[in-house]
This record gives sequence, structure tokens and C-alpha cells, in this order.
Amino acid sequence: MAESTLPNFEKVVFGRLKESDEFQSYENAFRLATGLPLRFVRMDEKWCLSEHNENQSPFCEIINKCKSACQQCIETNRQLLEKVEVDGPMTCGCFAGLCATAVPVRLGSTTLGFLKTGQVFRQQPTEEDFQRVIKRLTGQGFDSEKSKILHQAYFQTKTIDPKRYDSMILLLETFADQLSRHADNLVIILDGSEPEAIAKARRLIHARLDEPIRLADLAAAAGLSESHFCRTFKEVTKLTVTDYTTRARISAARKELLRPASRISDIAFQVGFQSLSQFNRSFAKLVGCSPTKFRETELAKAEIRA
Repeated sequence: MAESTLPNFEKVVFGRLKESDEFQSYENAFRLATGLPLRFVRMDEKWCLSEHNENQSPFCEIINKCKSACQQCIETNRQLLEKVEVDGPMTCGCFAGLCATAVPVRLGSTTLGFLKTGQVFRQQPTEEDFQRVIKRLTGQGFDSEKSKILHQAYFQTKTIDPKRYDSMILLLETFADQLSRHADNLVIILDGSEPEAIAKARRLIHARLDEPIRLADLAAAAGLSESHFCRTFKEVTKLTVTDYTTRARISAARKELLRPASRISDIAFQVGFQSLSQFNRSFAKLVGCSPTKFRETELAKAEIRA
């Protein structure tokens, strides 16, 4: 995948997501229920398995150390994340016959990171399979004296029926959607360290989403001059007042779009947009698709879960 670096603000949101109770609880539940490993990695994070993670394949751990990582695994991971960033959740196989899956977590149209799992076989490997693998690794400089250890690790790696594996990935996609929504909330809901003046202004914005809000009213609620208020608001939220208000309105719209009977044009005005075209543009910019497409996708997922 091409070298890219997340802006500092997105890195902060990623860090908060990874440390959140929501992620930690799901991470433990997913690992316990499926027996699969789970990692949440940034899009600009280098591939590395130097640490031991619960349920991680012992085979992958042996051949993927930072200082002598298998180049085929690095390349497979790079290609997987490149494709997932553009096309969405995807599963691929590696040269050793194991599969890996990545699911994107987004903040609007920005990919914050990926939920990654796999390191399993989807059909039982054979001795002939292992011999092909060890021959390839030995040709790349792998220490042949470690082949006995690698043999044991190879056949200790889990084999999961493809249909069962696909069901596990559906759970992961559902959680990725929840994390993406939580990312939106993290942009809007800050921790208790924010100044009370800014908290008052934010509460006013959320209370009056359905109507135009004058900068003078927000500054008055905060007890600051307009210029001081704008500067402080940007320092605290990392967003301008306009950008923050737009995100708050889109967040509210996403919830309303899950009601099939609500007309999209009515939702647009309900959350404070002055025209349907303005709503459509803002929604697509932040969410990455049109309101209609978002509704279709979310309702289809709800039907599958039911």
C-alpha cells in the first residue's frame, strides 16, 4: 500500500477508539466467541507480529518477526489493505494457505484503520502443503533447523469451515460500523476537560440543530467575544463551528435514515439543512456515500442480521 500518514486529528480519534471501552469489550468478546485473533491497526502502520496476541497463529508468529518478516506476508498485507480501503471488507489467502481478512473503520470518507483477523486455514492442510511451504521459506533464507518447530506450529494453526468463517466476518463488519459511528461521536463528544464555555456552546448547537444558529448566539452562550469564541472552539474541538455543526447534523441524520418511513427530504430539513442538495453534498463528503445508498446498505444489513 502506498505510504500515507493520517493527519494528527485522525490519529487522536483512532487512539481514542482503540482505548475505548466499546473496542476493548468487543475485542475480548470476539476473540472468546470465535477463537480468532483481532487487531485494530492504522492504515499507515507497518506490518509486524513481534508481539503475542491471543489466538494468533503460532506459524505466523514464527515467520513474521519485525527484523526478519516474511516478505510475502508483508506484500499480501499491503495489497489487502490497499484493496479494502477502496472496495471495503475483503478476505485473501497467503502463500502458506492461510487466510486473512480486513474490515475498514471510517470517519466519514477517511479510513482511520482496519479490524484484522484470520491467520486460519479454511481447509485442513496436508503434509504435502507443508513441504511446499518449507521449501519456499528455506529458499528465502529461513533457518532449516527450525523446520521441526515450524511444522508443529503449522499444524497447530486453526482450520475453520468457510461458512462459519464468513459468519464471523459478518460480526466483524457489524462492529466496524459501530466503531465508525463511535468515531463520529468522538469528534462531537469530548472528554470532561473541555472548558465549560465550549460545552455550553456545543449543547446549544445540539439543541437547535433544526434551525440556523448565529455565531453571536453561540458566543453569548459561551460568554466570550465572537473572535475569542471561534479561536477557543477550534482549539478545543479541532473543528470550526461550521464543520462541527455540519457533523452534528449528519450524525443526527444517520439515525433518522434508519427509519424507512421517513422521507430523505424531510430528514434533511429536520436536522437543519436549508436544501436537499446541500444535505446530499455534506452527507456524501462525511459519510462517503449518498443518504439513499447509506439507508439501503444499513437496512439490508439489518435484514441479514434478523
